[in-house]
Amino acid sequence: MKKSEPEDFQTYLKPTAFIDSDSPEIVSFTRTHTAGAREDIEKGVRLFYAVRDGIRYDPYNIVLRPEAFKASNILKKGSGYCVAKAIVLAAAARAAGIPSRLGLADVRNHLSTERLRRIMKTDVFTYHGFTELFLDDHWVKVTPTFHLSLCERFGVKTLEFDGRKDSLFHPYDAKGNRHMEYVRDHGTFADVPFERIAKEFRRIYPEFFSEEGEMVAGSFDEEALRERKRGKA
Repeated sequence: MKKSEPEDFQTYLKPTAFIDSDSPEIVSFTRTHTAGAREDIEKGVRLFYAVRDGIRYDPYNIVLRPEAFKASNILKKGSGYCVAKAIVLAAAARAAGIPSRLGLADVRNHLSTERLRRIMKTDVFTYHGFTELFLDDHWVKVTPTFHLSLCERFGVKTLEFDGRKDSLFHPYDAKGNRHMEYVRDHGTFADVPFERIAKEFRRIYPEFFSEEGEMVAGSFDEEALRERKRGKA
């Protein structure tokens, strides 16, 4: 981080209600995965892979309650959807002394299952989450969403990260089919705009959640595997 950065830049290093980078769980996770790393770039890269493959992606694991969006709780649970995984990466980065912020955008998601599309009634996923890290004197966008085994089930290339260039979703999968499109940018945030996300999710996906904020049950991994096998039949 450059000393010439404005004072409010420090905002992206501070723990918050949701990005609780000072919690014992986040601090321990960060120390474990950055042990021996001297440069911020190496730390950022290590944390990206730790979150990408260490926390299972599960779009059926969205609970619209504040505690479910807290980094330490997500880490303890070991699974979450795109925003949840982006929150953990942001928290771990801050714990490592790397400024971070949460990015949100609407995406047209072609990596989905038949059941999930039927429930959502659209292929647009609103308020998709990614993380921005301040590395090598500039902000880089990175998406730790899809873990390695899930990418293999869908036939999608895993995202790699070198700490210097943006690492967002590939527009095409391994076979050249369209995979992910960004259609609207909602900006970046020092903390999670929970009420905003919850309100839009309830409005856009009314069949997704119960009155208590619980989501319909399902196994994304199993659905992906079944559809992959049908496609090979």
